[in-house]
Amino acid sequence: MELLGVGSRISHPSYGDGVVIKLNPENYEICFMTYGIKQISKDFDRFSIIEKVEPSEEVSFSEAEKSLIRILKQWSDVSEIVPLGDKWKGGIMELRPSNISLKSKEIPIETFFHKIVMLRDRVRVMEQRINSHPLMNDEDKVNMQQYITRIYGSLTSFNVLFKNADQQFVGEKS
Repeated sequence: MELLGVGSRISHPSYGDGVVIKLNPENYEICFMTYGIKQISKDFDRFSIIEKVEPSEEVSFSEAEKSLIRILKQWSDVSEIVPLGDKWKGGIMELRPSNISLKSKEIPIETFFHKIVMLRDRVRVMEQRINSHPLMNDEDKVNMQQYITRIYGSLTSFNVLFKNADQQFVGEKS
């Protein structure tokens, strides 16, 4: 088995994708998205290497931390905290059918906004995975990026809900 360095990404059969955060004499400490930090023997041969980082003689904690933060931002679908605009807090969104004999549906705006933010974050992760996909050529990546830009453009109507303009959807710019 080849030796992995801090920052290497692996896929474990039980724990899923993880990042090597520390090397010990007999094992790796690996941070998994769902299962947290686990110690895995260096002799364990049933995980696959997604991205190898060569081990160095010395790695500082801050270098490992920066590496982990970069990888988690790139590959996770964990949402950042995105504030709802103040005027919408505590508000209700009502969906009322044109047929008055049918019941309307009320949804707290916070719930709806949370779903919009999750959708945005998942589209971002998809975009990152497309851009870093090893089997797609540049032309395919550009074509997929154009579709993603159109998706963002279709979602700009929801920008009114965001408190911060820098977290809003942006489509094609003319």
